Amino acid sequence: MQGLEKSFKQLRVLRGVDFDVARGSIFALLGSNGAGKTTLVKILSTLLKADAGSAVVHGFDVAAQAADVRESISLTGQFAAVDEILSGRENLTLVARLRHLKDAGTIADDLLRRFSLTEAGGRRVATYSGGMRRRLDIAMSLVGNPPVIFLDEPTTGLDPEGRLEVWRAVKELASGGTTVLLTTQYLDEAEQLADRIAILHEGRILVNGTLDELRKLLPPAKVEYVEKQPTLEDVFLSLVGAAANGEPR
Repeated sequence: MQGLEKSFKQLRVLRGVDFDVARGSIFALLGSNGAGKTTLVKILSTLLKADAGSAVVHGFDVAAQAADVRESISLTGQFAAVDEILSGRENLTLVARLRHLKDAGTIADDLLRRFSLTEAGGRRVATYSGGMRRRLDIAMSLVGNPPVIFLDEPTTGLDPEGRLEVWRAVKELASGGTTVLLTTQYLDEAEQLADRIAILHEGRILVNGTLDELRKLLPPAKVEYVEKQPTLEDVFLSLVGAAANGEPR
């Protein structure tokens, strides 16, 4: 994408956003609440139109080829979009049928197995833990094998165990060749999952690189008894603080 801009009346949410995501990788968009992460995901998933700039998803222009983009992606929002009255298997079967896919039951069983939900597949989703619901939500997003998936803050509200369950599921996605764009405000989440990380602050990308590349933006580690490498949290707070104070990078 190049130069994406979006405003809501007088509020400039995106101020010229540029980055590329390699196929089959996990790309983390890291930023505080209000940084513009969800707005950006909505533009890439054709739910919003940008005021300026361009973006291509899986080879399709999001403005000119919106229908093709929608065929190529799946979007999982901040809260699990599952039907609590139905069982896990029934949720998956319903989505497969809505997408007019053959062998909906087989598709559901395969996804239940892939996300370690086979034993719980016959139970109503109302009995699931938060982590199980989120894993089911991601599984539902994969019905039809979309090559690109957007995960907008997928572990919001989950306890530590539930977050670990979702992290395993996301890693499984990338290992299977799915391209994942992950938005998060949790620094450890980006550190654990992402091949590349971009920090979005006040509608602009401050930096974009691997974790090692971002660490090198800070002074070299001090060697005392052990070498202390800067964490992603150190990088994030340093860059966002400098940007807020108008200091050059």
